[in-house]
Amino acid sequence: MAWTALTVHASINRQALVSRNNPVVTTADTLASLSVGNGGFAFTTDVTGLQTFPEYYKNGVPLGTQSEWSWHSFDNTEGLRIEESYQKFDFGHGHRELYATEFKTPGRARDAANYFRQNPHRLHLGCIGLELAGVKPGDIRKARQTLDMWTGKITSRFTVNGERFTVTTVCHPDRDMIASKVEVSHQSPNTKHQTSAINLRFPYPTGGHSDDACDWTADNKHQTELVSQTEHGAVLKRTIGKTVYYVVLNWEEQAQLKERSKNYWVLETEEAQLTFSCEFLPSLRPQASDINHQTSSLSPQTTFSASAMHWQKFWTEGAAVDFSKCKDKRARELERRVVLSQWLLAIQCAAGTPPQETGLTYNSWFGKFHMEMIWWHQAWLPLWGHGDMLDRTLRWYESVEPIAREIAMRQGFKGVRWMKMTDRSGEEAPSKVGSFLIWQQPHLIYLAELLYRSSHDKAVLEHYGRLIDETATFMADFATYDASNDRYVLKGMIPAQETLKASETYNSPFELAYWHWALQIAQQWRERRGLAREAQWDDIIRKLSPLAKDSENRYLAAESNPETYSDIRLISDHPAVLGAVGIFPMSRLVEPQVMKHTQEWIWDNWNWDKTWGWDYPMVAMNAARLGEPEFAVSALLMDKRTNTYLPNGHNYQDGRLRCYLPGNGGLLTAIALMCAGWDGCTERNPGFPKNGLWNVQWEGLKAMP
Repeated sequence: MAWTALTVHASINRQALVSRNNPVVTTADTLASLSVGNGGFAFTTDVTGLQTFPEYYKNGVPLGTQSEWSWHSFDNTEGLRIEESYQKFDFGHGHRELYATEFKTPGRARDAANYFRQNPHRLHLGCIGLELAGVKPGDIRKARQTLDMWTGKITSRFTVNGERFTVTTVCHPDRDMIASKVEVSHQSPNTKHQTSAINLRFPYPTGGHSDDACDWTADNKHQTELVSQTEHGAVLKRTIGKTVYYVVLNWEEQAQLKERSKNYWVLETEEAQLTFSCEFLPSLRPQASDINHQTSSLSPQTTFSASAMHWQKFWTEGAAVDFSKCKDKRARELERRVVLSQWLLAIQCAAGTPPQETGLTYNSWFGKFHMEMIWWHQAWLPLWGHGDMLDRTLRWYESVEPIAREIAMRQGFKGVRWMKMTDRSGEEAPSKVGSFLIWQQPHLIYLAELLYRSSHDKAVLEHYGRLIDETATFMADFATYDASNDRYVLKGMIPAQETLKASETYNSPFELAYWHWALQIAQQWRERRGLAREAQWDDIIRKLSPLAKDSENRYLAAESNPETYSDIRLISDHPAVLGAVGIFPMSRLVEPQVMKHTQEWIWDNWNWDKTWGWDYPMVAMNAARLGEPEFAVSALLMDKRTNTYLPNGHNYQDGRLRCYLPGNGGLLTAIALMCAGWDGCTERNPGFPKNGLWNVQWEGLKAMP
């Protein structure tokens, strides 16, 4: 598909908008780490502008170096098979269903489930830091670090032992490469001159559920060897079991690369500056062994220039929202979150595979990605004029279709059932929760629809049409006909609100609304492609159960749970019922007044301390569609721990999830809806109060369905 730049009649000063939200760091704050990246590769720095203190930052926002291709598996010494984790269930669909799940009882089944949850795990490619012997984070003085998002450059200035350092770092827009310039100025004639030096330290993977993926105590389990070297470059080969990758270094000054200890290399010069680039590769390209060629074709300065051009293009061609004319005191913070969220998602959530919830910053759930989160990570992209970035990721669905078809077949269903927790291979990770979710299923339909709406390119229809048919085929087969009530029900799943059990739950509101809307869109896609509508899909659309409510006119967590509002378990986790309108248009399944009443009760009574970052934009979208703009704004800025946005823009959840990018993506999607509205909405800025305090200026946004 040919993607063209978004055309807008610019009235917003894009550079001023971006620049006034550049984060500034003045201490070694472990929750203020700044990153550069290109969508499929990211490099996170500490206050020095490189990765000088990875151990110190490990429990904050860690100093990751990760790529979409960087995965590793520990040896499967027991010959475990994924099939050993399968367990049979009967959910009333007329056949037994096999799910990859977890086991409490010791044995091969539990061992297999644990192994395939942990493996493969995403790999930390290596730390690049300043070589400052004996220096601790507390020794850093007069620090001022700025991320210039307009050019993609981190500039760090600080003093150590009387020497003034300036470190500038960027990422190449198309390659897994950073470039950096380290400058040292002598501050005192009585102080010994500090040479310019960097180190490359390579960790062993931990395989941990949520950590920085760095084991610094296992040097004997992996190796780093010098493949070739010239006066201004070198190639290092990394070997971790069966995993092999390469590190290509180039530098401009006269410098020496030496092995300090195993998996620890130092590049040092006697000059007052050291300018270098470092690229990570899964395999060597034919020219990669020619270091002279690498130096001439991709010098550090070339990378600096490429970064500036890339980011100016990104900020200029996409949509923009300016809150500077707003008088509400909350507007400044909202703008900061919006701009930083665009940066964070663009640098680590726009690759050829879906992103993990912590992006390419550090590992959560072993580095795997969760397919129910792809909507929250990436729905904003076509709404903000970056449809090409979403298209890049959606193509992954094609590569894993055979596995998705196998999942549906072993569970007795037609079509394809998209996996929940997985890795780039598409293999389903065993889970006591994830394997039973279904709301990831229609995401492909929704996201492909956003792509088509953003361009109206028939090539989008041709490219994704068949996969949408197969996706909808499973959805139709999964719906069960209830002959006694002449309706279709959804059962045998754990809803988006993950506090309910698969064996007991039926007709949860979010899933009902999604099935109803997505099957209609699938039918529209067939008509656009000149195909006949599927009669069974139309029957389900007509007869799908409406949302169940209680005697006080509140929608239930599920029809199977009439005790919803008296059970603390059921008013915790995601208030997913609000997504039945917030994410989708109003439908025959929903009564607006009942949803308004439900929203008001949830606002006053929900267990907000047990929510997640994307819940707040979901509530905001629901409120906006129901004509409650003050609710919408207040939801986006609700003062709760899981709605915290750190100085670097990351949505903080708790001590385990210091980064949570679905919250950032949800924020941007909500802002698009609150500004540009939705189909049939004729009001500009329908999600903002008309009280004279919210003069929100925007350009280039697309309306939601």
